[in-house]
Amino acid sequence: VQLQASGGGSVQAGGSLRLSCAASGRTFSSYGMGWFRQAPEKEREFVGAIGWSGTSTAYADSVKGRFTISRDNAKNTMYLQMNSLKPEDTAVYYCAARLGIILSKSSAYDYWGQGTLVTVSS
Repeated sequence: VQLQASGGGSVQAGGSLRLSCAASGRTFSSYGMGWFRQAPEKEREFVGAIGWSGTSTAYADSVKGRFTISRDNAKNTMYLQMNSLKPEDTAVYYCAARLGIILSKSSAYDYWGQGTLVTVSS
């Protein structure tokens, strides 16, 4: 499966952005999907994930209550709605896919998008 993330940009603190991850290739609905992010000089970290059907989700504590993951299997697309953004949310955001249950470890994901930059200014 090929993934392409989009929707990044610059926003002030407290603002919102919605990222999209478009998938092509194999059956999108077979894959658990995740969002990860990497800030400058920091390791890639888990943001959240959603199961193949969309009924199960998981979030990092740092984004819980502010970010929401959803997916539309008919459109082969996953979304990350980001509200109440903070400067510490500044990072390149990546989407990823794996067969099986959703996990928080980046090494568990087999397919990755190219990343989209989110910059939050104070």
